[in-house]
Amino acid sequence: MMRALRYAVALVLFSVWHASRVVLAGLVRIPHRPGDVYDRAGGDWARAVLKWCRIGVVVEGRERLDPKAPCVYIANHVSFLDILAILQEFPGSLRFVYKKGMSWIPILGWAMLFARHIPIDRRNRSAAFAAYDEAAQFIRQGASAVVFAEGTRSRDGRLKPFKKGPFVLAIAAQVPVVPVLCLNGFELLPKGSWSPRPGIVTLRIGGAIPTAGMGYDAREGLAERTHGALIGMGAKG
Repeated sequence: MMRALRYAVALVLFSVWHASRVVLAGLVRIPHRPGDVYDRAGGDWARAVLKWCRIGVVVEGRERLDPKAPCVYIANHVSFLDILAILQEFPGSLRFVYKKGMSWIPILGWAMLFARHIPIDRRNRSAAFAAYDEAAQFIRQGASAVVFAEGTRSRDGRLKPFKKGPFVLAIAAQVPVVPVLCLNGFELLPKGSWSPRPGIVTLRIGGAIPTAGMGYDAREGLAERTHGALIGMGAKG
């Protein structure tokens, strides 16, 4: 009970504080530049929440994280802790693909829009593809995207089939796909739980899969190759 209360308080307080920084920057029209408040706020928020909950992060293959090489990170999704761990550890300008409905969450949703995270309405195919086209332009300017290609958190810790949209994004941007395996988060904070256990989340970084020269028709093959890479890295199929 106390763990859940501590987590809820930390999540609310730190979210409001760091999201407000981004909203204020957006309202006064501070431009986007590498290392700006839009880049820093997410990492600062994640570090604060993880430290409060006594959760550490280990990165295997950190040398594959290059802030100067934009890419699309494709990660499995077993816990909310996956988001925090990635925000804390990944360098450079990092933006998440998220469900468009979250944009209406007061302060937090507004901050996501000002920071130029990528809202997707999966119920509207044409709008989703338009959003991916806009995001591809942003990625070509030097940002990297993080996508949980299963579309939602796993309820049993196993890797689910991938949506094709994230691979359309990578092909449109002509940047590599980098598989990311999130481990231990399911054991520490499974979907539906509000009581995180102290422990270590591991992020295992796979080798980049190039998309240069690929067209739209290659999306399914790219998805299958990435799914297989994550299985090979230790994901539960």
